[in-house]
Amino acid sequence: MSRCSLTPWLFTWLMLLCQSGCCFLDSLIVASSFRHVHHYINKSNLDQGHCERKRKLSSFDGWRLSTEKFTAALPIDPIEKNYVREVQDAIFSIVYPTPFKSRVLLVAVSKEVLEDILDLDGSVSGTEDFLQLVSGEKIVLGSLPLAHRYGGHQFGSWAGQLGDGRAHLIGVYTNRFGEKWELQLKGSGRTPYSRNGDGRAVLRSSVREFLGSEAMHHLGIPTSRAASLVVSDDDVWRDQFYNGDIKKERGAIVLRVARSWFRIGSLEILTHSGELDLLRILLDLVIDEHFSSISMNDSSRYLAFFSRVVSETADLIALWMSVGFAHGVCNTDNFSLLSITIDYGPFGFMDSYDPDFVPNLSDDERRYKIGNQANVGMFNLNKLLQALNPLLDPRQKQLASQILEGYPDLYYKRFTELFKAKLGLLGSSDEDGYLIAFLLKLMEDVKADFTMTFRQLSEISLDHLKDFSISQEFWALQDIAKHKLFSSWVAVYLLRLRRNTGDSESDRKRRMCSVNPRYVLRNWMADSAIRKAERNDFSEVRLLLQVLQYPFKVQAVAERAGYAQRPPAWAKEIKVSCSS
Repeated sequence: MSRCSLTPWLFTWLMLLCQSGCCFLDSLIVASSFRHVHHYINKSNLDQGHCERKRKLSSFDGWRLSTEKFTAALPIDPIEKNYVREVQDAIFSIVYPTPFKSRVLLVAVSKEVLEDILDLDGSVSGTEDFLQLVSGEKIVLGSLPLAHRYGGHQFGSWAGQLGDGRAHLIGVYTNRFGEKWELQLKGSGRTPYSRNGDGRAVLRSSVREFLGSEAMHHLGIPTSRAASLVVSDDDVWRDQFYNGDIKKERGAIVLRVARSWFRIGSLEILTHSGELDLLRILLDLVIDEHFSSISMNDSSRYLAFFSRVVSETADLIALWMSVGFAHGVCNTDNFSLLSITIDYGPFGFMDSYDPDFVPNLSDDERRYKIGNQANVGMFNLNKLLQALNPLLDPRQKQLASQILEGYPDLYYKRFTELFKAKLGLLGSSDEDGYLIAFLLKLMEDVKADFTMTFRQLSEISLDHLKDFSISQEFWALQDIAKHKLFSSWVAVYLLRLRRNTGDSESDRKRRMCSVNPRYVLRNWMADSAIRKAERNDFSEVRLLLQVLQYPFKVQAVAERAGYAQRPPAWAKEIKVSCSS
């Protein structure tokens, strides 16, 4: 068969695939050559009328970003010069990243984000094109980089205009699943929202953001993701502990991705500025794009939106608590409208259980201690409601207040469900809340390790627990067993487990080990990786990324590193702050 006679047959075949919902003509057309595209078609899905096309691009030929969905639908700041100012009647400002002046090194890359979200083969990370993209040196043709204008309540008080002071939205990518992901560089230079900042981020905070977001994802917590981390030799000066000791550090950039970067403060700034038409436009865009179950023709759509955010925020904070995570800076400008974890700053995973745990040295009033996160969630949701109020009629305002009043019950219900699962409890009992609270009080009294207490309860046999035959490998349980009331709790716990219908010892262990991680990103682990990275030894950053992708699975490399052992004594001296 000649090449010419093949052409109509090939075209017909491609059109049939397109009509079946599995068109990959875009890949073939925009790629400069077939060698850059690897894909296959899942026939079983094709038969069902949809296609899971899987492709990995080994170069940036045919890979496209765009910010058109924002620039076409939302007003953009007409001033294009990059200087600090108050911006009015706009959601974004057009501003380009500021490239580093010195050499740039790739610290780490999340292969999973590259391949599963961005359709890029992992080998792309070794190219100069990739390094230039993730360091802000080059922007993908056809995309305008943007900085977002928002406000917020910081530590309880209205702070006015805030915005992306060191972040650039470099584009939106639509992947093979039809998902839209917003790519943002953090630490990429000054913007109109930088206030007194230099627009940079330092290596230590960037390592924490990169690892923290990926760790949370693999724990099953809704979160932004991190694609890459680069570091330069550019000097960045920081007073890390706000004590006047200013030190030279190195500038770094994280490429982070999320379905949306809009936050409560995105709406607050518009209400505070009286820009109500723009408030409605932005809110409709968010609902239409991210809340598909809400009809845009529904006159109560803003009420339905608020109800969803209340419910999902309660769920998110309960999930934080279930893994001992304290965000550190729960300002309204750091609370996502999609109820995902964003803006990783001075966060921390608890070592010893302490409801007063505050990871952020800058939080003098302990406002954002871990035990107060649910209350702060209520505060932030109230500020969201205040922002929405101009768009609600009197009846809707009344209903919205009732929805907000239901938040504590939603949170407590979810919290209880999660901790019942952590204890392996099936079904329901009136005593479950008491059993959970009893254990947490014992843990607080003896300063038991939060993560490993629950993990070791997952691993120990019930016979050994009943007989208090607790070996050294269960060091966290040995600690809590010193409490005079531990035997009483064990008796109640074992009695409750016997009510698990159709359960077995192996099923209980498997179930509990699937929700109680063995490894979390403890501050001492991050600090160890940061110290090495500052010497251009990125091995532990990459090791932690590898380990934290499987937090529920015992890993020999993690055991050798001591990641499941008692934290070292020096871990108590680690301090993190808002200085980043």
